[in-house]
Amino acid sequence: MAIDPSQALRAANRTQRPNAAKDAKGTLLIAGATGALGHELVRRLAGRHRFDHTVVLTREPIREALSGVQTWQVPDAPIDRWPRCEADTALVLFEPPRLYYDRERALWTPEPAELKALATWLREGGVQTLAVVLPHVQGRLPEALKHGLANLDEQAVAALGFDRLLLVRTAQKPGPAKFANVGERLAAWMLSVTRFMVPASEQPVRASKVAELVDVALRIAPPGVHVAAPELVWRATQGGLREVVQDWVGAPA
Repeated sequence: MAIDPSQALRAANRTQRPNAAKDAKGTLLIAGATGALGHELVRRLAGRHRFDHTVVLTREPIREALSGVQTWQVPDAPIDRWPRCEADTALVLFEPPRLYYDRERALWTPEPAELKALATWLREGGVQTLAVVLPHVQGRLPEALKHGLANLDEQAVAALGFDRLLLVRTAQKPGPAKFANVGERLAAWMLSVTRFMVPASEQPVRASKVAELVDVALRIAPPGVHVAAPELVWRATQGGLREVVQDWVGAPA
């Protein structure tokens, strides 16, 4: 049976570690807390109190019932005319709400073309770390992004001066290897025999694993711009996630 995001948050609050507040720092703002991925990120980052406070952008009023989590209803105006909302870290997601979750339909999800304006607004509100996370499966991509990232002005966002900018692509399994000659093809065929002895990691990408990737990256990524390619996201979700993230962001083991 499907679980409402608010129920997951309540459960996380009940089971949080006694010392969780000691690890929390700053304010997290989430734009686009919808879909399976948004649900997992809210559960992991807000429900476990990774931050002192969490602000979730909404399009309609939602009753606040969780300690440390509040909603901020976006004005009916262009983003550059919104009043400031102060935060230290921000997550921007583009996954559309699931229609069978009434609560998700009340949340605000940006359009890809709004990324630059939204990032500018976040930077003016004091955000130092921004993570832009695309849906973990191709089928959940907005129409504007299905045929490329032309409407996602990442270079303009990178120029805004965030201390840390994380760009997490939609997970994609690496394509078949290309071999330069017959010898390489023969060697690959001989090595492929091991597939019958060691099962390959062919599990579908889960939203919970992508959320864990983002969580770990937010914890350990040094200053700079860090772009997770689709193949890297897929590989991280198949095993050895922390090691993959450490290698990606250049953090010490």
